[in-house]
Amino acid sequence: VQLQASGGGSVQVGASLRLSCTASGSVHAMAWFRQAPGKDREFVATIRWSGRNTVYADSVKGRFTISGDNAKNTVYLQMNSLKPEDTALYYCAGSSAVSRPILSALGDRRSYRYWGQGTLVTVSS
Repeated sequence: VQLQASGGGSVQVGASLRLSCTASGSVHAMAWFRQAPGKDREFVATIRWSGRNTVYADSVKGRFTISGDNAKNTVYLQMNSLKPEDTALYYCAGSSAVSRPILSALGDRRSYRYWGQGTLVTVSS
């Protein structure tokens, strides 16, 4: 399964951006992670297709919304009220439709087998 992400860009503080990611095959869940310069890759949000369950990192709750179209294997990340600390390379990830990690494990990058190439988001003040 290959993942293709798009939608990054450079914006001012308080602006909005929407990221998109499409998987070439079936996945159990799709998520967004991000990695800022000099920092580890961190979980942002995930959506599990069965039940449409979503989980968010505390740092983005109330500002970011993950959604998607299961039939199109496409996930979106609507990012509002962007802050400079949101600046990072954002990666799309997909979990295996065979192993089907449980919901509580979907915040862990090890639950994801497939990764996209990353799209850069820069927020300036």
